[in-house]
Amino acid sequence: MGAIRPIDEKSDSEQPDAVVLETKSEGSSERPSWTVAEETAVRRKLDWQLVPTITILYLLCFLDRINIGNARIEGMQEDLNLIGYRFNIATSIFYVVYLTVEVPSNIILKHVGPRFYLPGLVVGFGAVSVGTAFVKSFGQLCAVRTLLGIFEGGTMPGLAFFLSSFYKREELYFRVGIYVSAASTAGAFGGLLAAGFTQIPEWGIASSRLHTWRNIFFFEGLITMIAAMIAPFILPQSPETSKYLTEREKFIAAERLRLEHKGSSHEKVEVRHVKRSLLNINNYICAIGFFAINITVQGLSVFMPTILKDMGWESLTAQYYTVPVYAAASIVAISVGFISDKTRMRGLYLALFTSLGIAGFSMLRWGHGNALRYAAVYLCAVGAFPGGPGFLSWGLNNASGPAVRAVSGAWIVTIGTMGGILAVWAYLPNDGPSFPIGHTINLVAQIFVLFLASFGIYYCVRENRIRARGGRDNRLVGLTEEEKADLGYRHPDFRYIA
Repeated sequence: MGAIRPIDEKSDSEQPDAVVLETKSEGSSERPSWTVAEETAVRRKLDWQLVPTITILYLLCFLDRINIGNARIEGMQEDLNLIGYRFNIATSIFYVVYLTVEVPSNIILKHVGPRFYLPGLVVGFGAVSVGTAFVKSFGQLCAVRTLLGIFEGGTMPGLAFFLSSFYKREELYFRVGIYVSAASTAGAFGGLLAAGFTQIPEWGIASSRLHTWRNIFFFEGLITMIAAMIAPFILPQSPETSKYLTEREKFIAAERLRLEHKGSSHEKVEVRHVKRSLLNINNYICAIGFFAINITVQGLSVFMPTILKDMGWESLTAQYYTVPVYAAASIVAISVGFISDKTRMRGLYLALFTSLGIAGFSMLRWGHGNALRYAAVYLCAVGAFPGGPGFLSWGLNNASGPAVRAVSGAWIVTIGTMGGILAVWAYLPNDGPSFPIGHTINLVAQIFVLFLASFGIYYCVRENRIRARGGRDNRLVGLTEEEKADLGYRHPDFRYIA
């Protein structure tokens, strides 16, 4: 039958330099043999099967990570004698461990598959959260935060790689945006749940009475474990094994990705894939951008209750006041992802929205009055939260081949996690209640994001133009067809999304 154009495909001449897709191939046999309607139906079925479950898992992941901020203002600081910088030490230990396991975890994921591995990680950090309800000292708190970092370290990059194994490049940001926006949703739920769980009367055995902040860890961890145990019954191992698709739909789901990436979804991670990931300039743009964004996202997630309490509100009121901020950030992050996928642009929206963060932290740093400063918190959250999924999707979009994407996603998140370490030291006890140092650090980080996004656009557009005029064709000289297919993002026909 005649060649049928893939959904949303434009001719090369119709597309901007930065968004020429990878769906074309050298021979007519590589053209898709399905209709636009068939591909749309497959994508919608995958959406209903994957996105809600993945979003819930990451929501619980982030909830168990940041509930320490809610617990802090509900008596944990006094009960565990978290004097001086002890709270900052306990939270930073989590990020140090977290960043060391991300790349190894994604390599393991590529070998064993996601269906049981990813829910297993979620069960693990849920159990750790339950255990945190019983800690008696600062040392025990550090120990459970270490365990939490081990289990959570592989979750975010693992979920991102999992989605990239089911969706094409121009479909990815919106889906990643939905699940990563669970971070802001977790903040909203975290405030509500914390306010509710702290009202539960003291209960438990004589040696381990649970109350206020201990209830937060116990019940949130229990909810996490239950949800994770259900996930393997929903998530497939690969597009070919989805129980929601017919045999033809399974073929379309797998083949459309093979045509786009020109590689097998079953390839194993080898040394050359790791090397190629580490030498990709776009990966460093996205990783450093994720680092700068994470300073704000992780800082707000952990310290927003403290910042609001130090404005003069009671603990319970401060918990409630975090909810609408996170809700607004979540809605904006999802909307930006949707628009970005439709327009097939990444850097432009990252640059535009960081201007809100710049304005917000300027107001927090130099503004006065609780109303003004609370409005500034909105700007900071709305400006920063779209950045995480933006930089991660941008990196995954421009890393061709499943093995390279697995390493690239983990590498970007690893570098980005270092921003979380800086975040927990940005807001120090002796810097409150106005926190000028913390707000200045975040302001500088947002300005840096603006620069990185702008440079990323320039680099991708420039490289695409060089390839369009044949400037990278020398890479094909002397290579076999198999070696050409293995070039990935270095192939002259590959076009970066800007």
